[in-house]
Amino acid sequence: MKNVKDYIRTIPDFPHEGIMFRDVTTLFSDPRGFRMAVDQLVYPYMDVQIDKVIGLEARGFILGGAVAHQLAVGFVPVRKKGKLPGKVISQDYTLEYGEATVEMHDDALKAGERVLIVDDLLATGGTAAAGIKLVERLGAEVVACAFVVDLPELGGRKALASMNIDVHTICEFEGA
Repeated sequence: MKNVKDYIRTIPDFPHEGIMFRDVTTLFSDPRGFRMAVDQLVYPYMDVQIDKVIGLEARGFILGGAVAHQLAVGFVPVRKKGKLPGKVISQDYTLEYGEATVEMHDDALKAGERVLIVDDLLATGGTAAAGIKLVERLGAEVVACAFVVDLPELGGRKALASMNIDVHTICEFEGA
């Protein structure tokens, strides 16, 4: 019987030499694999009060929308700078290979709402940390962050734990 990790392919030297890219599009394209991943992301939170699911651009939109549907809660996208049409708040962060900015509508969350942040992969934790900061700036609370893949050598789980954030992952891959 296959597990979620079996559906994820590795592409060497993408987007840069030395990077082992964990490609979840093969997971998404398989109905059993995709359902298994969504179910495993949802399961720990079925009996937890969650008001909104945040999906981090871009693969987090796919997973986050499905998780929000299963939890019967709203979905909020956190997008790259300049992609949202309304009034936004922004947060800069550092990637494994550069810098970026993410944004969220300034009215996407209400103070006190409880949020689950979802993305495909946890590397350094920079994107998730930026999402957490956006949520907190609007007065909402991050209940946890959930990811399909963890790359433990890059330290993302430790970085989020240092922010007092609970982290749930489905599988791990060694290396960068």
